[in-house]
Amino acid sequence: MRVFLLSTACALGAFSSHAQAFTPTEVARWRQQAQQVRITRDTWGVPHVSGKTDADAVFGLLYAQCEDDFARVEDNYIEALGRRAEVEGEAALYTDLRARLFMDTTRAIAVYKQSPVWMKQLLDGFAAGTNYYLATHPTVRPRLLRRFQPWMPLLFSEGSIGGNVSVVPVERIKAFYSQQKTTSWQRPDFDKYDREPTGSNGFAIAPSKSASGHALLLINPHTSFYFRSEVQMTSQAGLNAYGAVTWGQFFIYQGFNEHCGWMHTSSQADSMDEYLETVTQQDGKYTYQYNGQPRPMQTEEVSLAYRKDGQLLRRKFTIYRTGHGPVVGELNGKWVTVKMMDTPLAALEQSYLRTKATDYASFQKVMALNGNATNNTVFADKNGTIAYWHGNFMPRRPAGYDWNQPVEGRSDSTEWQGLHPLGDLVQVKNPASGFIQNCNATPYTVSGPTGSPDKAKYPAYMAPDAENYRGINAVRVLSRKQSFTLDTLIAAANDPYLAGFEQLVPALLNDYQLLADMPRDPFPQNLQQAIEVLRGWDLRYAKTSVAQTLAIYWGERILKLGRSRVPAGKPLDYLSLTAFTIAQTTPEEKVAALTETLAELKRDFGKWQTPWGDVNRYQRLTGRIQETYDDKQPSQPVAFTSSAWGSLAAFGAKTYPGTTKRYGYVGNSFVAVVEFGPRVVARSVVTGGASSQPGTKHFTDQAPLYCEGQFKDVWFYPEDVAQHVERAYRPGE
Repeated sequence: MRVFLLSTACALGAFSSHAQAFTPTEVARWRQQAQQVRITRDTWGVPHVSGKTDADAVFGLLYAQCEDDFARVEDNYIEALGRRAEVEGEAALYTDLRARLFMDTTRAIAVYKQSPVWMKQLLDGFAAGTNYYLATHPTVRPRLLRRFQPWMPLLFSEGSIGGNVSVVPVERIKAFYSQQKTTSWQRPDFDKYDREPTGSNGFAIAPSKSASGHALLLINPHTSFYFRSEVQMTSQAGLNAYGAVTWGQFFIYQGFNEHCGWMHTSSQADSMDEYLETVTQQDGKYTYQYNGQPRPMQTEEVSLAYRKDGQLLRRKFTIYRTGHGPVVGELNGKWVTVKMMDTPLAALEQSYLRTKATDYASFQKVMALNGNATNNTVFADKNGTIAYWHGNFMPRRPAGYDWNQPVEGRSDSTEWQGLHPLGDLVQVKNPASGFIQNCNATPYTVSGPTGSPDKAKYPAYMAPDAENYRGINAVRVLSRKQSFTLDTLIAAANDPYLAGFEQLVPALLNDYQLLADMPRDPFPQNLQQAIEVLRGWDLRYAKTSVAQTLAIYWGERILKLGRSRVPAGKPLDYLSLTAFTIAQTTPEEKVAALTETLAELKRDFGKWQTPWGDVNRYQRLTGRIQETYDDKQPSQPVAFTSSAWGSLAAFGAKTYPGTTKRYGYVGNSFVAVVEFGPRVVARSVVTGGASSQPGTKHFTDQAPLYCEGQFKDVWFYPEDVAQHVERAYRPGE
């Protein structure tokens, strides 16, 4: 029986909750490496990190990240290590168990030891830069991690906001491993539509549609705010990449170098599968059926720590596995296992090496590592090539099965048959339309009607993604303009049209008129006035728009009603949910929902005629991971809105305890446009600013730009950075 290493690590002192002293020898070695690193902060506070070697640049990057937001660096590794319950309490215990089901520190250490020299040097640089920050900042008090180990990034090897592990429901794991087994558990089909959508937009413009004759790229991830930082990494070994880095990682996740750029959008491409295992128990031991024979269930004993009433307690679990993967639940009397990508070194290699690609061919070579399980990729380079790949890690599956559902695991008939090579994937290169767009939607409209892939040529599991309103609007915006500049690409990224109301608002107007034409008492005057406001709306967002406020409040209410009537087990995307809601709600219900909307707005804001900018606000008060919001404190109006309505610039907002205004928490984060000419020209903006410290210059200095959809110049070349230096120093100074 293999015992999980992390359960014994605390006893060994590797993860002591008490302050861990660094030896003088270690600090001296790190200080020496710091002399090979320089951090130059530009006038926006963006760190431009340079090192003699790539490992030195990694050292400096982690040091700079810790300066800007050590809490987020630490938090991502608390999550990856499966130790959240040690700081957040018993409620996080099964989140930790999920991490332990899929992330094995014993294996991470072994992979680190077996890694090629160049990767081991980067991993060492990661640990050294982070630990040197802690050694030189003794007043910083980590919540848990007093020492960072070089193998940790192998548990956190992609830059996605969640990754594959996050889609495995914690509730199901809890039901199984807490002995609360159920045979009626079903995967949630559409509860995700109750949540604010996350994702991203990526646009690439070919030279044929570019005013300069150079390829253009839009990088527009939609994440929880402050999820990534803006940075440049350079070295004397050829590294020169600029873009967004997920806190605690050592590679530019979405960005560009002097040759090419890459943008990742979240994908529904099916890179993982669930298996139904037929399990029997005899003499206290479990077996599962495979090819007509019983096989012993693999087991692991884990001991998870959690904090309760000021004490650190432990709970033991027995984890079960088959050859497909860990057991994550039970369904109709069978145990459910999950099989997913389990190649952390390839994932980390791909994440890093793409930042040093020089053209389409070299980028393809990196993509062939098949280490990206959760993302699509939009690409552009200085040679004028634009390209798109839908997914990356893609198992080859036998025909005849519905891979959207759990499949039987009793025989080898449902086993993966290796991986699809890169050439098999749904992809586009230099489409006739001259543009590529992906907004977390189907790849079969990625380049409009004249350049998109043919759906009939690919297995269904490669691209089950539905269309969404952002995708519809993106095709319109990019199709109708013949020549783009950086300015007009920014305008396209901020196009205010809300395609999600194309059917909803006319349905309301028609049903209102249907009722108004019937013999009945006249509708209240405020309702008639509201209808006229909506009738005159151009479906575009604006801070001054009262119609936008009415439409969003009403739309949320009526879609919630429609969603409650969707038959169990019938998954609906946003487009089909809209059509279903229109058909399944009566005229009386649509009008009643508008009446309720008017009453809610009058209650919360004193009048129903409330401009959207009065409701939808940007505010940053504390810089903590869990931000707080206050209607009495200053905030800024924002016109763009939830991507659920087709807003290309995304700003998911909600009310909080004690607030009536809505405050943004997810959506546009790091946004950039890039032109790949003889010299790279780029502009960018981030949510708030580079620092997480309230009261500092760069806490919210970019917020005015962000709220208006404006961008700042990117200082990419050394001579440009030199003209905009706020501070230059070596780590530890």
